[in-house]
Amino acid sequence: MIIKRRSSSDVPSSEITPELDYVGRRDFLRRAAVVATAAIGVPPVLAACAPEGDTRDVAESAGEVALQEQKDTLNSYDEITSYNNYYEFGADKEDPKANAGRFRPQPWSVRIDGLCRKPGDYAFEDLIKPHKIEDRVYRLRCVEAWSMVIPWQGIPLASMLSRFEPQPSAKFVAFTTVFRPDEMPGQRRAILPWPYIEGLRMDEAMHPLTLMATGLYGKTLPNQNGAPLRLIVPWKYGFKGIKSIVKVSFVDRQPQTTWNIAAPDEYGFYANVNPNVDHPRWTQSRERRIGEFRRRQTLMFNGYADQVQSMYTGMDLRKNY
Repeated sequence: MIIKRRSSSDVPSSEITPELDYVGRRDFLRRAAVVATAAIGVPPVLAACAPEGDTRDVAESAGEVALQEQKDTLNSYDEITSYNNYYEFGADKEDPKANAGRFRPQPWSVRIDGLCRKPGDYAFEDLIKPHKIEDRVYRLRCVEAWSMVIPWQGIPLASMLSRFEPQPSAKFVAFTTVFRPDEMPGQRRAILPWPYIEGLRMDEAMHPLTLMATGLYGKTLPNQNGAPLRLIVPWKYGFKGIKSIVKVSFVDRQPQTTWNIAAPDEYGFYANVNPNVDHPRWTQSRERRIGEFRRRQTLMFNGYADQVQSMYTGMDLRKNY
């Protein structure tokens, strides 16, 4: 059995069970092992390759440790899919679920361009097919001081990007959301400059925690949560998690981002969760977990400091907000 020291960011995964009852016990044990070992820092591929007995032991041991040492619990599927920030469907939290019904996430294609050796237009199925879908339990921290704990399914972004063979001169990755105002009523209003754009530094994009999500709770990603592809960068604020991606570009300069264009004094490029830097209009030192009454302390890098802080050594994290 593989044992690895847990970090302060670990999140329990045992509550996934009720949502995954539709799979057989053996399949569920394999899936639970991937989630649980990801939570304690064991690479999912190791759990997936373990013998069946070892897989069960890893999953159960990790689950027990998580339950003993953490107070985080998963948000329900209903909470995750009915309380969303997705301005393309409206500015209120309930708008995305109410207004996303007309959106068509299939067929879908993504344009890959810029400083890479394999640019082109890739169908969703061709993007997903070569990769193994992984289970991850991550916190999603929104700048308005609320958060959720979500069981995502998706592809490590590094795996996807490596396929296109980025050139050494590519220092950043830029992302663009689909523009369909006939299906996305929020895009008919000048709430933000459309289409939505975001970006990551290359080392951030290639970090093992960064995920291109395709589902949650073992189900296809709902429209209001960014179907069919959305970015998950768990140590950053949720607005970095660009949804319904139709373009990925490898670039040599820091790309523009929508919220930095709209409100540069409030939203920076990096968007790393830093409880010591308040938003100009509210504190970021505490957060409200959806489904809970009491607020809790916000963790540096959303609780993933052990894994990611080395990427920002020497940087002024107040200036580079």
